Amino acid sequence: MADGPPPRLTGIVLTGNSQRLLDRCLASISFCDEILVVDSLSTDDSLRIARGHNARILSRPWSGIGEQFEFALRHVESEWIFILDSDEVCSRALAEEIAGVRAAPRPDASPDGYFVPRRSWYFDRFVRHAWRRPDILYRLFRRGCVRIAMSGVHQTFHPVAGFGRLRGEIIHYPYSSFANHLEKINGYAQGGAADLASKGEGGGAAKAAGHALWRFLRLYVLKLGFLDGRAGFILACHASFYVFLKYIRLLDASWGKPFNHD
Repeated sequence: MADGPPPRLTGIVLTGNSQRLLDRCLASISFCDEILVVDSLSTDDSLRIARGHNARILSRPWSGIGEQFEFALRHVESEWIFILDSDEVCSRALAEEIAGVRAAPRPDASPDGYFVPRRSWYFDRFVRHAWRRPDILYRLFRRGCVRIAMSGVHQTFHPVAGFGRLRGEIIHYPYSSFANHLEKINGYAQGGAADLASKGEGGGAAKAAGHALWRFLRLYVLKLGFLDGRAGFILACHASFYVFLKYIRLLDASWGKPFNHD
């Protein structure tokens, strides 16, 4: 064991009307020396829940997920950082592994960050095939040992130095209902269409249908989503609908304006 107390650890969670799972989320990272919540002007109970877990709260308008995380990272002084989304829970097994990482002596070749597996619930079960596979995320790292990359409306964390992999899981509950999933699809599709347009991609009904069909076949057949039962089928359908919306929104239309068709 290393001499002295283990290096300090900050858990970062972004919130924005995130009350659904926030209490469970923050409770699962109570082992952190500090919990930093960056809130996007929530109007629900998110702030009350965060205060109940003695979190340090920084409020700022939403400026995109990448910028929110960059802002959060600039306000961390601890040696280690752990990232958790507000719809995720850190499992007990993962919490114990993180404690071991902090307590271990640091040889020169020890990792500066760790990838962590994530298990996601959809509809009535944890899906192992229809979801992104393998779902391995870079979430535990030393301060300064991360690079944020954006792809459309999604961000990913990448190591900038040596890294390892933990076995304990993050448990992910991304949707509360079909309506909630479709609401998120709508927002993601709008951002995805803007990203495609910025790259000079063209739209069209045939292109949208073709990409959607390929996404369904890829998730349900090639990725063995059918082994996830009806949850896998529903998830593959929704994923293909997202792709259809993303490409169809590249089309331009007047939608009837200026409404003078007498």
